[in-house]
Amino acid sequence: MRTDELDFVLPPELIAQQPVPDRAASRLLHYQRDTGARADRHFADLPDLLRPDDLLIMNDARVVPARFSLVKPGGGHVEGLYIEQLSPGRWRVMLKNVGEPRPEVPLRFLADPAYVLYALAKDPEGHYEVRVEPEVSPLEFLERIGRMPLPPYIHRTKDHDDRDPADRERYQTVFAGVPCAVAAPTAGLHFTPELISRLTARGIQHAFLTLHVGLGTFKPVTVDKLEDHPMHVETYSIPQGTADAINAARSEGRRIIAVGTTSARVLESQPPDQPIRPVTGQTGIFIFPPYQWKYVSALITNFHLPRSTLIALVAALVGLDPQRSLYQHAIAARYRFFSYG
Repeated sequence: MRTDELDFVLPPELIAQQPVPDRAASRLLHYQRDTGARADRHFADLPDLLRPDDLLIMNDARVVPARFSLVKPGGGHVEGLYIEQLSPGRWRVMLKNVGEPRPEVPLRFLADPAYVLYALAKDPEGHYEVRVEPEVSPLEFLERIGRMPLPPYIHRTKDHDDRDPADRERYQTVFAGVPCAVAAPTAGLHFTPELISRLTARGIQHAFLTLHVGLGTFKPVTVDKLEDHPMHVETYSIPQGTADAINAARSEGRRIIAVGTTSARVLESQPPDQPIRPVTGQTGIFIFPPYQWKYVSALITNFHLPRSTLIALVAALVGLDPQRSLYQHAIAARYRFFSYG
């Protein structure tokens, strides 16, 4: 498949820069594959669009406020992004405006100068191994001083020490639990406690898994043929209760609906010919047309970037021509696009 088959032109003003005040008030484009019918609705209509015995699978990953600012000895600023802890006091991060590692140069955290970072080494992907002194739990430290890792198409003009309080709440699902992600599972951003209660009252079940959404979700596809793209790998976990719920839905012939491409990727990474088991693993699955779906019957998802692995997944579910038509309709109808859309 050619990558340019996933291209489209999006007016910049349709890229949502702020969320709507009410999560469930986001617009919802409802598409039915069996009839080709589509309708312009709102997310609050979701309980009326689903069947009483449907099972929603949600990603409960919590976004870590992973962005931080550092100051060089000479006063220059460095922007950082936490990726993972390698060992106590050793992190893997991205750093902007550092160049080659200089382990002897202290870089002080702007939000708390009592803590110092030393860049020790740089890997082929451009990530830095660093030492942080004094030793501190990265998740606890970043929860205190970090900023939300908003995607590059959302622009903020704020001071370095601002913590983005509104984004801290809204770039997070209401059911976020496991702090492990540097990008939000954005399809889940539109749920509210009240909407979940309405779904439950209708007999619509939900269960959670966890996918550690990484920076690879923003990695553009730069090759001409989609199958040549090196897909990123992410860690996931399926707990016992979710495995049981999926197995019951399958045995009873009920629909399994993925809330977001992250949930879809985890589901489709499981063996097709045996029961789902509680598991922690990694997936590098790349879903694009033509793909034969094993678990996912329907998908709730945001509008995605052109030439991205995520829009390829959508095309694999609805078909390439319907995907193009749906996106053209959304643009003409002035839908809001991407994370806060």
